[in-house]
Amino acid sequence: MGHPHAVPEERLYNALGYHLGTVWPHDNSIAALGLAGYGYRAESNRISLAMFEAAEQFAHRLPEALSGFDRERLLFAVPYPTACSPQAWAAGTPLALIRAMLGLNPVDGRLVLDPDIPEQLGRITAERVRAFGEQWAVEAIGRSGHVRLQGS
Repeated sequence: MGHPHAVPEERLYNALGYHLGTVWPHDNSIAALGLAGYGYRAESNRISLAMFEAAEQFAHRLPEALSGFDRERLLFAVPYPTACSPQAWAAGTPLALIRAMLGLNPVDGRLVLDPDIPEQLGRITAERVRAFGEQWAVEAIGRSGHVRLQGS
């Protein structure tokens, strides 16, 4: 479920080690945004979908960190024993992942959309998105979408 701080091939890897194998949702959202920004949309979406799957196991409230056990061995996310939940930066993870999938960016006083929505999610719709002192509506399916200014 996501990208851990260390990988199993490393000698010091420990799936329950705080910085030696745990998966941090917010780190994964930063990685997904970066990958999407450089055109690696499939890789970004793979991370995003893994985080959404993990969130389902935590009542859609991602904890600070997850144990870094391999998904091939365990078909579920294992909570990190002392992770905070709710946790502020983990709470922002889904929003960053959605932004990565939407390819939503501010450019010259407007919102620009370059979506790549995985089939598993279908459509993403958001209304009353605040930017530049205005409210915007965003809708995307697959690789097409639109942004429109909503009435003030």
